[in-house]
Amino acid sequence: MADVAKDLTAGTVGGAAQLIVGHPFDTIKVKLQSQPAPAPGQPLKYSGAMDAVRQTMAAEGPGGLYKGMGAPLASVAAFNAVLFTVRGQMEALLRSEPGAPLTINQQVVCGAGAGLAVSFLACPTELIKCRLQAQSALASAGPTTTVAVKYGGPMDVARHVLKSEGGTRGLFKGLVPTLAREVPGNAAMFGAYEAMKQYLAGGHDTSGLGRGSLIVAGGLAGASFWASIYPIDVVKSVIQVDDFKNPKYSGSFDAFRKILASEGVKGLYKGFGTAMTRSVPANAACFLAYEVTRSSLG
Repeated sequence: MADVAKDLTAGTVGGAAQLIVGHPFDTIKVKLQSQPAPAPGQPLKYSGAMDAVRQTMAAEGPGGLYKGMGAPLASVAAFNAVLFTVRGQMEALLRSEPGAPLTINQQVVCGAGAGLAVSFLACPTELIKCRLQAQSALASAGPTTTVAVKYGGPMDVARHVLKSEGGTRGLFKGLVPTLAREVPGNAAMFGAYEAMKQYLAGGHDTSGLGRGSLIVAGGLAGASFWASIYPIDVVKSVIQVDDFKNPKYSGSFDAFRKILASEGVKGLYKGFGTAMTRSVPANAACFLAYEVTRSSLG
């Protein structure tokens, strides 16, 4: 139980650090992903990441970059407690003896298990976050846009979904692509993190690594997450912001096919540059904060 408490505490601190550093990048990523295709002959609302930043700042001020942060901030304790605690418990199960180092393949298994567990918390949180981040882009896309609901905040989104979109089931819209993102994504992330730590340490014993090395390993681990699953994240985002009464997509595979047909492979990588730019500092902050906190707890 002592190890669980330590993982819970360190995971919470790590998640908070990740959120504070990475949320503005995430807002821009979702806006780029969810902007509707323009009418023939018309340009996209956002021509790229910097244009999305400029328009968001002009219309909403700096606070617009942190829109939707309330939902993940409110749940960051539970989310990261599950992620790091499940990973820690799986590490304990896979060790041949207490304290024995794990192989990279074993860390991949631990990451996959943690991703599976955390998906059920990530799905409703991501739905609320994406709705808040995307609504300004969707509402101003033109008269053909079906999205008319304006949300006042995370609780307003949750109330609307529970009342008008099928109750609790509505909060889990997009669970399939969330699972398809979190399981392989976390497997890749934790595997890459361990691989980079062992490389920098020159062996299996990584206990002597300094903060600089942990920052490098954490940043590259985060990049591995997004590089491995990004098209799935695009599908998840469009499913979760899709209109309930007049849906554009019947499911994840339908969304994938329609994006590919209308926009090509490029459509599955909208916002990819922003996500990768975010992933390095945000995950570096997360893993560093986790490791430092976990170490300080003994």
